[in-house]
Amino acid sequence: MTRDSVYELHWGLRLRPFENVPDPKFYVASAKHEAAMERMLYGIHARKGIVMLTGEIGSGKTLLSRAVILKLPRSRYEIGLVSNPTILGSEFLGEILFQLGLDPHGTRVEQLRRLNDQLLANYHRDVDTVVVVDEAQAIEHDRFIEHDRLFEELRLLSNFQLNDRFLITLVLVGQPELRERITRIPQLAQRVAIQHHIDYLDRAETKAYILARLAAAGSNFGIFSPRAISSIYHRTGGVCRLINSLCDLCLYFGHVSGARQIRRALVEKVGNELLHRPENTGARVIS
Repeated sequence: MTRDSVYELHWGLRLRPFENVPDPKFYVASAKHEAAMERMLYGIHARKGIVMLTGEIGSGKTLLSRAVILKLPRSRYEIGLVSNPTILGSEFLGEILFQLGLDPHGTRVEQLRRLNDQLLANYHRDVDTVVVVDEAQAIEHDRFIEHDRLFEELRLLSNFQLNDRFLITLVLVGQPELRERITRIPQLAQRVAIQHHIDYLDRAETKAYILARLAAAGSNFGIFSPRAISSIYHRTGGVCRLINSLCDLCLYFGHVSGARQIRRALVEKVGNELLHRPENTGARVIS
């Protein structure tokens, strides 16, 4: 039998709980993530113009942004999600139009006119326009970070106002370099009304994170022993992406070996292999 057919069966799960994809049903409301969500939602509800969320690689920014989007009723918000990490500054405006369901083609003047018409139409319908820009997946060769023109486009978008009200709210989600880059354009930096940085999970939050994701997948017993969870925290430093990878592999190898519970020894064995991979050289292993 393949991993796909027996992984969940062995542990009594409906789903695999530790996939590294931004699935909102596996959003875990840690204190850090809830604080970030509250600030983002406030910035959107209050039409603050530009809201910025930063965090290190693997801190859960992308999943949080998807959870925020689900909190916004479609009757009150039109939402565009720009998540293409290879987009160029010259393509950015067209991508926003496309994500808002508009024709992305034409000259820049035509694109701006089309966007302005849509923003005004939404304004008169009492609908707020929100564009979430997520570059969290651009871990390497991040073209989004490299192009000043994109940031100039962001500054231009923040000019869409009527009667002292922003017609569009931009939610910028990225790595810490995002904040550094924005500060180079004072006219844009001054319009960032709310900014928040997500840190990695602490020990207690790591335990709650693991248990919550297991529960969301249908677990009703202690699959991971307390010592195993402690080892996971030490191995991953509270990095959500690494927690997911380590837990997923432990569940798989635990199934292969016929284990009834994941114990510390298995975490150590799997962790030694996982955290020595080239893509994980930046892991915060806590001693």
